[in-house]
Amino acid sequence: MPNGKSMRRNTPQRKILLEELGGMNSHPTASELYEKVRKRLPRISLGTVYRNLEVLHENGQIIKLDLSGHEARFDAMVAPHCHARCTGCGKVRDLPEIDPRKFESASAEINGFLIQGFKLEYFGICPECRLHSADCLKEN
Repeated sequence: MPNGKSMRRNTPQRKILLEELGGMNSHPTASELYEKVRKRLPRISLGTVYRNLEVLHENGQIIKLDLSGHEARFDAMVAPHCHARCTGCGKVRDLPEIDPRKFESASAEINGFLIQGFKLEYFGICPECRLHSADCLKEN
């Protein structure tokens, strides 16, 4: 399981959140998704949407996009892929598989976006955590 946590079951609310998010390619914020889901679940609260999106993210069922200085956005496509954020309106779009090394100038165009720069972020497990994890495995 992602983050080493056990997966929590899908409630009817989570099922509807997944369905609505899966039908959107706009990478909505929690507030935007809340407005969409409220049409099907009029009594749902924004807090419930936030909590359930966090659970779905922890379960690995959705991606949470924490974009520098912007409200988190959510994506139902969990396969690894890149995103581009418009610096004008803030919209986020999927990008086809690209090799960032081929964009040496800041004027490349990808999927209609005039690329002004990029930030590549790797994530993983540090040596200390790997060592600790190995110790935990030996104890079990």
